[in-house]
Order: sequence, then structure tokens, then C-alpha cells
Amino acid sequence: MQSSQFYVRVFVACIFASFESACGFFGLGWGSQQQASSEVANAPIYSIPLQKQYVPVSKNNKTVAYKTAYFGKVQLGTPGQEFTVVFDTGSGHFVLPRTSCHSETCSKHRRYDISKSTSAVDIEHNGALIKPDAKDRDQVVVSYGTGKITGEFVEDIVCVGSADSDCFPMRVVLATDMTEDPFGMFKFDGVMGLSLDALRLHSKFSFFGEMVAHKSGMVPQFSVFLSRREDSESKISFGGYDKDKTSSELKWASVARPDLGHWQVQIKQIRIGTTVLDECADGSCHAVVDTGTSLLGVPRAATRSMHHLLARRAPADIHADQIDCRKVPGHSIDFDLGDVVVSLPVEDYSRPAPINMTNADKSSSSLICRSLLLPVDMAPPLGPKLFIWGEPVLRRYLTVYDLAQKRIGFSLARQPEASEASQQQGAGSLDAPPEGTLLAGAPLPSATV
Repeated sequence: MQSSQFYVRVFVACIFASFESACGFFGLGWGSQQQASSEVANAPIYSIPLQKQYVPVSKNNKTVAYKTAYFGKVQLGTPGQEFTVVFDTGSGHFVLPRTSCHSETCSKHRRYDISKSTSAVDIEHNGALIKPDAKDRDQVVVSYGTGKITGEFVEDIVCVGSADSDCFPMRVVLATDMTEDPFGMFKFDGVMGLSLDALRLHSKFSFFGEMVAHKSGMVPQFSVFLSRREDSESKISFGGYDKDKTSSELKWASVARPDLGHWQVQIKQIRIGTTVLDECADGSCHAVVDTGTSLLGVPRAATRSMHHLLARRAPADIHADQIDCRKVPGHSIDFDLGDVVVSLPVEDYSRPAPINMTNADKSSSSLICRSLLLPVDMAPPLGPKLFIWGEPVLRRYLTVYDLAQKRIGFSLARQPEASEASQQQGAGSLDAPPEGTLLAGAPLPSATV
């Protein structure tokens, strides 16, 4: 039997791209079935707690920034083997390392052992069983920006809780090779893709699609809530959203170009103060909502004008080391989607530390607060006018992803008070930098949460 290799290019900008990007950690315990807002009364909803991990980025033996990641627990196999995975709206497959991967990167993680699962079957990409005498089998190469995996295929039972009713079958990609960057840098074991079907080899590889198909009455929506506090819990919910996590009416925007596989929306206009951004004035810009990105991604052609419009002078009477630019007033970025306006204030787009810049007359200098933007070079059909809405948007808005109607809901997130956060057992960030750190990727200052 001839071996076939398939290539899947996945757009993921956080931990899988620049050093200033990030993803996440959903896993301090099993998903629990709980009551939440949905379009069907008493429909089941499964929520998985999220926790954030920080990874320092060093240059010349000095920490210059932090990457972040959100990941969480699922089980695969019978009996279940436990893994932590990034829940990623920017990719399509459930990827885990398998025990036959002996690289240094794979050995840092828990690896799936097919021999320990009574429900597992080795398959080709189309679901056909591997013949007992087969010497070759299908493989896939999934590219994640700077990283990639090479994998094979298995079908097994995945569980989001501890009961039999919390489990369902799906096809999984088992990595036989994983690049060190980013997979060796974080504690998560694998990736759980939550994109639309165009980014996967077959709909049977869809975690949420298969969950909805096997759970009668489940609302085909999942939602993401990221806490702005380091000491409180974030979560992803399958089957609807938690109304207690909203502080404004949920408004919907249709997915644009769903055939491309991404949760993306069309931007009608972008305003910074009273200025309309020329690059998007004709309505040709789009934004991908990506749970695997830690920054605000901006088309490279628009970065210069946005940096200029968002720059502001820091207070002259305060020492530079004591200035947190996320507290220095400035214009918000208003993304007008038509029926929805997604607005980011300074604390969500600003670099924490100011820079000392020489004035035009070169006789003096000023401390300037700058925006923290990730330049995006994306070729058609996604680019070139593509924004990436990562953590800055996701921690300000609760987002809801409607698989059936191909739309995304936005509500200003209701953040917990300090007293509420203290009651959340197990909440808190992993490897968080020291309080007061002003490097890129540092936690938000307490005054802004």
C-alpha cells in the first residue's frame, strides 16, 4: 500500500508565530455540566476551566517579553488517558503526540498510547481501517506558522467529563514529530482545533461538530471567557454561554467567507478617535477571531498609520520606570462591523513601558507610549487586509461561536470582583512574572481589571 501525505496549512498567530504572541491553558480539572444561557431550555452545556501560562522570551540572557498560553484537559481512549490541549479556533484538528514519537519535544509531554485503549482503531485519513499487513500509511503535515507536526490517524473516544454521556467518537491526528518551537516551550500536550470544516481533512475530525452530532438537544454554540484578573478563572463552554459572564447585550456578526474555514468577520470601518483608518475605509478589511493569539494582529500596511494615531506622550513629571502606559489616557480602537462595534481601550493595545524618543528639532526628547501590534503578512485569499483578534479582544468580550448559523456573538465580559476571584479554587496563572513587570506580555495592572 502506498503511503500518502497530506498538507494542511493552518493560520495560527500566537504561540505559533512571533515571540510576542501567545495561546492558552484550559485545564484545572474536568469539564462540568452546568446551567447557562442558550437558545434551548435545559440544553446541556459543558464548561472547562482555563488557566494562563507565561513563558519568558530571552535575548542575550535577558527576559525581553512573555508568551502566554491557555490550555485545558480532555480524555482520549478507553480507559481515558488525560491530556492538556490548546482550544484553538484558528486550526481544525485534534492533535496529540503518540508514544512512537521519541523526539525531545514529544518526550516533554504526555503521549497517547493506542495499545492501552480498547476503543482505538488505526485509520487512514478517510476513515478506512489500516490493514494488518500494511507497511505504509497516510500521514499529514499540519503547519502552525513557525511550527509544524507530522502525524498519523486514529479514531477513538474523547471525553469532556467523567460520565459515559460526556464521551463521543472522533478522528484524531497523532503526532510522530513536533517542532520544538512552539510545542517544546509550553506545558500543553496538544491542540484541539475549533475552526470551520474547511481547515480540516474531513468533518469527522471536528471536535465540536462530533460533540453536537452525538449529544441530542445540544445547542451548536461554544463560547470563550478570558478573565482580566490573574487570580480568577477563565473558561470555554460547549453548548452555549454563561449569561452571568456578560455585562451587555449579546450582538451577532455573520461569519465572512466561511468557505475559508476561519471564524472571521468583515470590518466596515475602523475609527481611532474621530479619524477613520484609510486602509479599511472601503470595507475591504476582515478580522479573524483567534483563541490562539495573544496580540492584536494588524495588516502590515496599516501598522505605521495605527502606531502614529495611537501614540501619546507619557507624563513628563514621572520617572520612566514608574510609568505604565496602559494607564495613560488615549483613544480607543473602534472596529465597526455594522450591527456590532468592537472597541479596544488603551489598556488592551498599549505596550506597558514608554520609549524615550528624540523630538523633531533634535534638541530634546519625550517619553512616548506606543501600541503593541503584531504585523500580519497574509497572502490572499485571507489577506492582505487581515486583522487578528487575539487575547486583547477575547479578554474584553465574551465571544460565542455559532456553528449552525455561522455567526459570532460579542458581549462585554463581566469581570469578577476580588472577593469572587478569591473563592475560585485552583484559579490563577502559571509562572506569572513579578508584579509590576512592564515587559510586553506582562499581566494587566490591577487598576484596569
